[in-house]
Amino acid sequence: MVFYTGISVKGLDLVVRFPWKVGLVMFMAFPDAKTADDINEALKCIVADSFFDEVEIPVYSKDIWDKIEPTLKERDLIVAGALQPDILGKGINLNSSTDEERKKAVEFIKGKIDLATEMGIKTIALCSGPDPGPDKREKERALLIESLMEICDYAKDKDVKVFLEPFDRDYDKKLLVGPLKEAVEIVAEVKKKHDNIAILWDLSHAPMLREKPEDLKSYKDYIGHIHVGCAKREGDTLKDTHPVFYTPGAINDVNDVARLFKTLMETDYRGIVTLEIEPEPQQTSLGIINTAKGVFLLAHEILSRGLLLS
Repeated sequence: MVFYTGISVKGLDLVVRFPWKVGLVMFMAFPDAKTADDINEALKCIVADSFFDEVEIPVYSKDIWDKIEPTLKERDLIVAGALQPDILGKGINLNSSTDEERKKAVEFIKGKIDLATEMGIKTIALCSGPDPGPDKREKERALLIESLMEICDYAKDKDVKVFLEPFDRDYDKKLLVGPLKEAVEIVAEVKKKHDNIAILWDLSHAPMLREKPEDLKSYKDYIGHIHVGCAKREGDTLKDTHPVFYTPGAINDVNDVARLFKTLMETDYRGIVTLEIEPEPQQTSLGIINTAKGVFLLAHEILSRGLLLS
């Protein structure tokens, strides 16, 4: 469902179409949805909201999928698979220096690809394992490339695309990948043999990586998906908790989103722009979703007005 922004420029009332499909990371927006029934209720809220074209969910077990599939089929909603919760929560390490651990991680991802294929999911997102420190980074980067080669080869036969998401390396998650430049180098190596891989870039991780939306211009051919959210400042450190915009401590703001939209337009980005936000204890899921939707609308208005007046 495409949305439009109304603006007035030099006495002209104009309606401008938002150029990308919009998604929502379900398990972040509804963190208490753990049982099949709760997940289904959360998905009903998303399916009923025509603002969203896509929903990102973990690759659930078949019993949960059987429960939620009828709800997802109520509307032509794109369903994307997110493996980051499993990788982070279960200690799955695709760059492990221990052969047995790394091979086990690769087989785990392959199993999730099998499940995704059964569900008709065509994209899966993943991340690297922990950063081993400067002395071992080069070795584990090579091991990660080896893992991704095997995963992409397996996924290609099932018509599944793989998105590698960089996380912070210094503050919170402390993963191997990492800075955008390094992520691109890794993906470039994999793409020498497999074209079903791209980078998922997350606005909320940018402050923790000392990056900005404009950095995407140098790597436009490698960007396949975008997440939009906020990092959070807590005292002297930063946290990857994805507070919604305007929450105390939230770093990213509407101007960052507008700059991201401008960069995506200038690089002819054709993918999906997905909101990744999580409620804090005093907030509700629907409340933060509506706040974030307002930020999207305002950022699009800022973008459109700037382009028309330039």
